[in-house]
Amino acid sequence: MEIAATKRRAYLDRDYWGRPVPSFGDPKARLLILGLAPGAHGANRTGRMFTGDKSGDFLYRSLHRAGFASQATSVHAGDGLILGDAWITASAHCAPPDNKPLPEELARCRPYLEREVALLKNLKVVVVLGRIAFETWLTLRSHRKSAYAFGHGVLHTFDPPVLCSYHPSQQNTSTGKLTQAMLDQVFLKARDLIRS
Repeated sequence: MEIAATKRRAYLDRDYWGRPVPSFGDPKARLLILGLAPGAHGANRTGRMFTGDKSGDFLYRSLHRAGFASQATSVHAGDGLILGDAWITASAHCAPPDNKPLPEELARCRPYLEREVALLKNLKVVVVLGRIAFETWLTLRSHRKSAYAFGHGVLHTFDPPVLCSYHPSQQNTSTGKLTQAMLDQVFLKARDLIRS
């Protein structure tokens, strides 16, 4: 895979995972976090979702503050991070070129996501990170995409409820479109919904 072979200068001496990145978390989770796809030099390098890149830095800090993660950082798959009551997956499990999965790539991954969701028997809340994740969830549940709006902090009262967030991509966080406080609020709200 070209994405695993074309390394960043900072990681030239590292072996990349370079395979589909598995989901991660607590199999008894009441919270499902659905992202876009593995980052080329994050999860594609480390082998764990949202690990080893700026997106993960933002995400795991918020999960830790809300009580879903044992620590606020995730740098490699063996760093001791444990998720409690949360499961992280993605719309696509291979790192797409330019971080933009094609519709056919998303369609190929959908049966795996369907089986995964079916195995998560305790789900109470879904947090979708970004519009593509939101549209993936709508497709998974046979909802018309045009009938539901995506926006940061928007809650859709499906069964289970779906809480939308901007994706913690470096583009969104460096421009201030998504701040740490905004992402913290999403996971605090998810925690409150689970407990209510």
